Amino acid sequence: MTTTLLRTAGELHARARAGRRAVVMTMGALHEGHATLIRTARGIAGPAGEVVVTVFVNPLQFGQGEDLDRYPRTLDADLELAGQSGADVVFAPSVDEVYPGGEPQVRITAGPMGERLEGSSRPGHFDGMLTVVAKLLHLTRPDVALYGQKDAQQLALIRRMVRDLNFGVEIVGVPTVREEDGLALSSRNRYLSARERRTALALSGALFAGQDRHAAQEALRARAREVPATRARAEALSAIGESRAAADAHAVATAVPGGPAAVRAAARQVLDEAARLDPPLALDYLALVDPSDFTEIGDDFTGDAVLAVAARVGATRLIDNVPLTFGSFGAAS
Repeated sequence: MTTTLLRTAGELHARARAGRRAVVMTMGALHEGHATLIRTARGIAGPAGEVVVTVFVNPLQFGQGEDLDRYPRTLDADLELAGQSGADVVFAPSVDEVYPGGEPQVRITAGPMGERLEGSSRPGHFDGMLTVVAKLLHLTRPDVALYGQKDAQQLALIRRMVRDLNFGVEIVGVPTVREEDGLALSSRNRYLSARERRTALALSGALFAGQDRHAAQEALRARAREVPATRARAEALSAIGESRAAADAHAVATAVPGGPAAVRAAARQVLDEAARLDPPLALDYLALVDPSDFTEIGDDFTGDAVLAVAARVGATRLIDNVPLTFGSFGAAS
């Protein structure tokens, strides 16, 4: 399909609108993860609607010493991929178009959630991110905006901003897209050498180890619910040959609660091993958090959670996460 490149909000506002407008916000250097977002947006907008992809490298969300200058700018390739994925418009404004008076004096503040994890590692990052997202929502005027779940804390903060400040837009999170080896797709992956990439696989490896430990624990708890977890009952079941069920029931009955702790330990083991590789993985954080506020969960937690990791390999900083559900007794995590 033909994709139109627009540079100003005036040009975008002048377009006739028939159906829903779905917006995918990017900083360019588009890859298959972005393509998945665009295809999902196309499905939501439908044939009568419009898909707009924004390409803007936002200077407000890069801290001192971060990679603003070397962040890849590949607009021609971005335009081609966006069109192949179903975008009607690529909106690529200049810095002057987004910030006509220079850096804005009035900004969105991310609040306490924005000071945790990524916010602690990158002070001011989320204030800059929310400020540009708010501006781009005003400039593009969408009915729905889509963001990747790989940036889980960013997605949670955008949802909170939209709710707290009464933005009239629906926010949709799209699952993380991974390469065949498990590495989460990111524009920064191109910075990795072959050896660095091998080390970087520890991020997804740690998350998958934690996810596997979680699944095993939830399956054990589900089995225990089917069999009364008392020593007497376990002995009775064993006597009639149901030894596996009896062992499971007794294990759960006598286990010290600590599902989240076991998940963290499984992930940490992989990361500790990666710290001894050449080149080593330098861990920034490993966290198992409540997605409503990104605080660490306790061992008695039930409900949805996010296992998140951030680390550096060489000069490249990478993040990743997986969603988990505690107390689901067999529900998909």
